[in-house]
This record gives sequence, structure tokens and C-alpha cells, in this order.
Amino acid sequence: MSLITVRLTVNGRQTERAVSPRRSLADFLREDLELTGTHVGCEHGVCGACTVLVDGRTARSCLLFAAQLEGAAVTTVEGLTPAEGLSPLQTAFHECHALQCGFCTPGMLAAAHELLAENPTPTRDEIRDAIGGNLCMCTGYVNIVRAIELAGARIRGAR
Repeated sequence: MSLITVRLTVNGRQTERAVSPRRSLADFLREDLELTGTHVGCEHGVCGACTVLVDGRTARSCLLFAAQLEGAAVTTVEGLTPAEGLSPLQTAFHECHALQCGFCTPGMLAAAHELLAENPTPTRDEIRDAIGGNLCMCTGYVNIVRAIELAGARIRGAR
């Protein structure tokens, strides 16, 4: 099988790798780059566990081929974490008990990050809509919504 060279930026770092044309972005991130924060659940784009940001927009990494992303900027949950400590969003998730098993958390954080970047004052309905494509079997979403509200308030206060 022939390989394709793909050049992209992952979490702010330029990356160039030879990949199979059919290598998913999720496998590329987890196996080739050892960024295991991106979780793989259903592998059909339904659960949202593999959600990352591609050029600032949420995308299901299990549905994309790494080779499709030539020149793109990909941000994983590792890229959402500051060098020192946690982001306001991650801190709010912790404080509001918005995670239990943690499997959905990286995808939830990516979806919430995109929402708050576009709309720092979302309503509860807008938050629910933004995370609606990410399935959580543990929390019931109430604390996740609260955490996103709290993070939005803190981010607005820092501006």
C-alpha cells in the first residue's frame, strides 16, 4: 500500500508524517502522535467521544482521514490544556462534577470550547444544542451544562 505524506499542525506543532490514505484522524492522533486524550467510541461519528477541533471547528476524528487534513490545524483535548494547570473550562468541569467516567469528557470539552469561543454568553438551550452530538452515559448532562455556564462567566470576567 502506498503512503501519503500529510503536513498539519497539531496542538500548535507542525507535524509531517507518511500515512495510509485510509488512516483515520483518530488513529493518527492516538497511535502515531500518542495523543490518547482523543477517545474512540462508536467509530461511526455518533457518540462524539472522538471530537476534536479542526481549524477551530468541531469534527469527528473517527470519520476523517488524516490525509484529508493537509495544512489544517487540529486541536485535541491536550491542546486545550494550558502548560500550567487547567483551563477555565476544565476547572469548571472539575468543580461542577461534570465528569464521571471521563470517556466523553474530551469531546464535551472540544464542543464547549467551540461554543464559548463563538458565544461567551450561551443560554442553557444553546449549551444543550452545542453538546447534543456528544453522548454521556454517566452524568445526565445537568452538571456539564452548569460547568459550561460557569466557564463562560469566568471567561467573560477575564476579558
